[in-house]
Amino acid sequence: MTKITSDAGAADYGHILPAYRAHAAECDAARIAWIRSDRWIATTRAEEALSRLEDLLSYPPRDRMPCLLIYGDTGMGKTKILRKFLRDHPPRFDGRTGVTSAPIAAMQMPAEPLEGDFYSELLTALQAPAPIEARTHRLKETCRALMKSLGVRMLVIDEVHALLAGTFRQQRIFLNALRFLANDLRAPLVCAGTDLACQALLTDPQLAERFEAFHLDRWKNDRRLAELLISLVGVLPLRRPSALHTAEMRRRVLELTDGVTVRIFRLVESAAIAAIRSGEERITAQSFLDPDLAPPLAAMSRNMDARLARAAAR
Repeated sequence: MTKITSDAGAADYGHILPAYRAHAAECDAARIAWIRSDRWIATTRAEEALSRLEDLLSYPPRDRMPCLLIYGDTGMGKTKILRKFLRDHPPRFDGRTGVTSAPIAAMQMPAEPLEGDFYSELLTALQAPAPIEARTHRLKETCRALMKSLGVRMLVIDEVHALLAGTFRQQRIFLNALRFLANDLRAPLVCAGTDLACQALLTDPQLAERFEAFHLDRWKNDRRLAELLISLVGVLPLRRPSALHTAEMRRRVLELTDGVTVRIFRLVESAAIAAIRSGEERITAQSFLDPDLAPPLAAMSRNMDARLARAAAR
């Protein structure tokens, strides 16, 4: 197969969105590096989540602030959404007053739901060292004072399903600490995690009553998936158009990814890199027959279970 040249004048790459066309004229190594780099690609559901987060951030202070739980299977893009939201609202330093303001405090749930570990993680997220060998009460007061001085208007906790790693007593103490902070700051809580996150929060009915649940469901063979694949084609620096949105291609993508967002991205990116290296310069149905496009271990395990079940039924 003759490899397509990289002459930018040979084609205008009309199948690529204007902002990304210049990448298609670069050398193979540069294009592959770009494909592998991290980027934000908006989806309908992700934009809905961001809109809900923006609404919460602008909510006026009140005694019982509304809260949000973003949950779904691993790999559905929860952390990506939170990071995009944080990039849109970074801390600001006022050179005139010498004061830093941070509208959002974001942290990851500690491995074990211990109140002291929670406050230590929060101080780290606020870029403040925790007092050495400080008692839990001291850590709590430091967090309160710092968050108030920074003007924090929202507390974000990722991987909240880790709460279930603790005993029932630890869970109750931890949730009480969350409720206390939310009441004290008069700020909304945003939690993210797997489907187990719902179970974790339901252990405290008073706190769970404040949460709106926002579920990131797996992709199905419908218009939304077609739109996602069209968006991916529009940013990939391939020199020939790929018909990823067709019914056959959608079906094959779902078979290989189980409808998990991160797997879809990984699959398409791997197929695009293979297309560059082979000179095909487009993703076709044949691309997904490549044995090197191996699914993640979790998907392989489920496929193995399905095959064993079918064999047992015979």
